[in-house]
Amino acid sequence: MGFHKGLLALAVGGFGIGLTEFVMMGILPEVATDLGISIPQAGHFISAYALGVVIGAPLLVMIAGSFPPKKLLIALMLCFTVFNSLTIMAPSYGFMMASRLLSGLPHGAFFGVGAVVASRLARENKAASAVAIMFSGLTFANIFGIPVGTYLGQNISWRYTFALVAFVGVLAILSLIFWMPALPKKGEGSSIKKELKVFTHLEPWLILGVTAIGTGGFFAWYSYITPLLTEVSGFSKNNVLFILMFAGVGMTVGNLAGGKLADAVSPSKATAILLSLMAASLLTISFVAESQWATLTMTFITGGLAFSIASPIQMLMIRAARGSEMLASSVNQAGFNIGNAIGAFLGGMPIAAGFGFTSPQWVGASLATSGALLALVVIMYQRKLTRRPSAALNS
Repeated sequence: MGFHKGLLALAVGGFGIGLTEFVMMGILPEVATDLGISIPQAGHFISAYALGVVIGAPLLVMIAGSFPPKKLLIALMLCFTVFNSLTIMAPSYGFMMASRLLSGLPHGAFFGVGAVVASRLARENKAASAVAIMFSGLTFANIFGIPVGTYLGQNISWRYTFALVAFVGVLAILSLIFWMPALPKKGEGSSIKKELKVFTHLEPWLILGVTAIGTGGFFAWYSYITPLLTEVSGFSKNNVLFILMFAGVGMTVGNLAGGKLADAVSPSKATAILLSLMAASLLTISFVAESQWATLTMTFITGGLAFSIASPIQMLMIRAARGSEMLASSVNQAGFNIGNAIGAFLGGMPIAAGFGFTSPQWVGASLATSGALLALVVIMYQRKLTRRPSAALNS
């Protein structure tokens, strides 16, 4: 086998997280009807999950950061499984809001801790590629898990969808138990105060800005991809699910390619290059959206570029936070969800102003370009630290 089985266990967990995060978007009408609420009210469940990610990412790592990595990952997946099981039995709007908020809590912490563990399991000079294997679970969820979960929700019951999520959670727990080695915790005995000290330096904040702003470009496009495909490109609604699966294939390819690029040229350079390419790709979509074949091609490419950034940015944060890797890595995961909120909000503004469904791509390109420029600032800051080693974080 070309990689450690522990990475596969992380990918199984990533599959479950990707499934629960994105499948709600495809079954909102069914959830709304069953609970007797409007679709906009049901949309609050998506926001509740994202809020849970932002709260849980740093909080759970600070609370349980003294646990050895294997035990911490198992505990996080146990929480994930239990909270998603609560969603299955949700009888009301309030209960559902609480269960989705709780379900989001382990998300960022799992990916944050998992990224650090993956980098430790990696072969020499292959850390970013190892992190990409973990994130491949999330991309495979877009290809296989979400279509299956959407079908169950639309044709049987949305509760079966979350039963599937809980089942994947159980598989992830078993995978971690049997495949994840018992790694020692780095920085044994470090206090929360000491770990938080990393955020007194500029570099982690710059990287968090790259994450939140740069990845917001993807969400400005992806949040409104369905009306773009149906109203501008002329695809039927029945084809949208298959196109999103095709985008998922692009995400999988791009995720693995991004890890290899980061290992080859450095995470900071890879991030700047990939965000620049994503900006160009989003602009291209706005010009070719009326052509179905061109739209399909660019959907694949843009999905690939968007997810190619995941492991380089994560490795960038890990290397900037020596001694506080798990906390900083988890906070960076919260940054991805801030990007989700920023992109969806700003991308919707030109549509509301009457500029049409190609307008979010211009917003997305602006955000991706801003993220690329911030990545260049990170590169210059790193060079400054290299010239003045005494100013480095852990000098």
